[in-house]
Amino acid sequence: MNRAHNFSAGPATLPKEVLEKVEGELTDYRGMGYSIIEASHRSPQYTEINNEASERLKRIVGAGDDWNVLFLTGGASSQFMMIPYNVLDENRTADYINTGSWSKKAIKEAKLFGNVHIPFSSEEQNFTRVPTDEELELSDGATYLHFTSNNTIFGTQFRNEPASNGAPLVCDASSDFLSRPIDQDRYGLIYAGAQKNLGPAGVTIVMIRDSFVEKILDRPIPTMLKYQTHLEKIFNTPPVFAVYMVNYVLEWIEEKGGVSYFEEYNQKKADLLYEEIDRDPFYRGTAEKESRSLMNVTFRINHEELEAEFLKEAAENNLVNLKGHRSVGGIRASIYNACRMESVEALVDFMADFRKQNG
Repeated sequence: MNRAHNFSAGPATLPKEVLEKVEGELTDYRGMGYSIIEASHRSPQYTEINNEASERLKRIVGAGDDWNVLFLTGGASSQFMMIPYNVLDENRTADYINTGSWSKKAIKEAKLFGNVHIPFSSEEQNFTRVPTDEELELSDGATYLHFTSNNTIFGTQFRNEPASNGAPLVCDASSDFLSRPIDQDRYGLIYAGAQKNLGPAGVTIVMIRDSFVEKILDRPIPTMLKYQTHLEKIFNTPPVFAVYMVNYVLEWIEEKGGVSYFEEYNQKKADLLYEEIDRDPFYRGTAEKESRSLMNVTFRINHEELEAEFLKEAAENNLVNLKGHRSVGGIRASIYNACRMESVEALVDFMADFRKQNG
């Protein structure tokens, strides 16, 4: 089979090695005579998978024993609500940096439960950049600072953790988690939909620190929405297949060399692609250079009527899922961890040829 060069923003391309491993176990998991998908989530086989994935993730990011890993459902969007439901009320304030559509959705949900202060917004600049620390007008005594580390729609990314005035960081890391090292000690909670860098759609990874658990309010919260419910045990049936695949993706990340390896690898892929975009005015990046994402490269063709033809010819050359988000249009190449260098090289070659034919 000739696998496509897949630049989907999510669900995104997965490591071929992982897919092949899963294929070999799909009908018979390690001699059980049936698939892990058909096994009880209380079985020793799934318990081992769940524990392995949790320990691997903590090992990869350098998290200590004071960190807990949860495999939940509802996508990152459910965490927009669940986090403030557990720790915000009318007597508490959280800072939310507004750098895109997902930040806006998180802010909207948080305002249902407590006070929200916005120390920076790039909405007037059409979300083309993220702030410097000097631009953040932080509140005093915030319960936490929330930020979206990478913005899939607008192609921007925080290169480092933002200043927080001492407040623990809460991060929607859905689209760049495990693509580079982070300063784990500064976080209270990290959440990520798996379908970018971690696995298939269906599971949301939540890492929550004991010190952040202590901030949870003593008030009535529906059972499924309380973090304590899930910290005590696997409360309800988890997305077994998705967690199973996440475990193998985490294994693959470790075998490759961990987040340090992918930081260098992803930088090389992005540099190659941005160099082609910046070669002359035919292509135009949509994010400010200092804020450009290494995960989602967004650009336009200066003659925008050519974009439909670009996408059509790209697909004919096995370069797929390059259409920009429906809210902004344009072209977007998502080059997460599992996107191969060969795919980026093929895209750059096509871009050069398309410019030659149409420039």
